[in-house]
Amino acid sequence: VQLQASGGGLVQAGGSLRLSCAASGLTFSRYVMGWFRQAPGKERELVAAISWSGGSTYYADSVKGRFTISKDSARNTVYLQMNSLKLEDTAIYYCAAAATRAGVLTSKVQYDYWGQGTQVTVSS
Repeated sequence: VQLQASGGGLVQAGGSLRLSCAASGLTFSRYVMGWFRQAPGKERELVAAISWSGGSTYYADSVKGRFTISKDSARNTVYLQMNSLKLEDTAIYYCAAAATRAGVLTSKVQYDYWGQGTQVTVSS
């Protein structure tokens, strides 16, 4: 199983980025997908998650109304659209996959596979 995250970069506060995570080696429709982030000196935290069907989503309070998670099963890709970016969104963003059809998962220990991470830096 491989998860390849991309789309990170440097953006000014208030700007937007779209992260992509291309999955291979798994049956995409059988997996819950999540986006996590980790800032320097902080724990890795869940940003957003989407169920295997795409019918349920979860967002951390800090990103609600600004970030949108979606998936394209035909492309085996999950996206994270990030709008109105803030300085505190600066972090390495990781995509993750969990082999379950049990709704959305909010704990990092529940995820089986991880991508390599993509850096998002928001400047003032």
